[in-house]
Amino acid sequence: MERLAASYRLDYDVRARDYVSGGEVSSALRAILKQLSLPPDLVRRCCVACYEAEMNIIIHSFGGHMSIEIFPDRLEMIAQDSGPGIEDLQKAMQEGYSTASEEAREMGFGAGMGLPNIKANTDYFDIQTGKEGTTLTMKVLFLKKEGE
Repeated sequence: MERLAASYRLDYDVRARDYVSGGEVSSALRAILKQLSLPPDLVRRCCVACYEAEMNIIIHSFGGHMSIEIFPDRLEMIAQDSGPGIEDLQKAMQEGYSTASEEAREMGFGAGMGLPNIKANTDYFDIQTGKEGTTLTMKVLFLKKEGE
């Protein structure tokens, strides 16, 4: 795989309950990563994490923002929303646990796999949450050292 010569930054506002636009951020990311000729597995991992974070903002928050930076050796994403926060983070990290609204469930969302999928598809995952909102910081490494 060629090393990227430069870094790229993407910024997106994500609106609460905007199911129609859900997936736009991850689709834009997929197109860029494919243009950069990253291996399909890395593209998939980055896009799964991005999509899940994007949909969590849409489903669970009052709106938010996603910033994505692509460096020669990694992708970094920050998803920030404006509340209401995650009441029980330990439960939210369990597969199948969901607090999605009936509206979201009727549309096929809210299976309780968002945070577990993000964690499984990233090399670094940090979550900070409170009543003001939640911030997810995620990284996917492109170049791993031997044994990692």
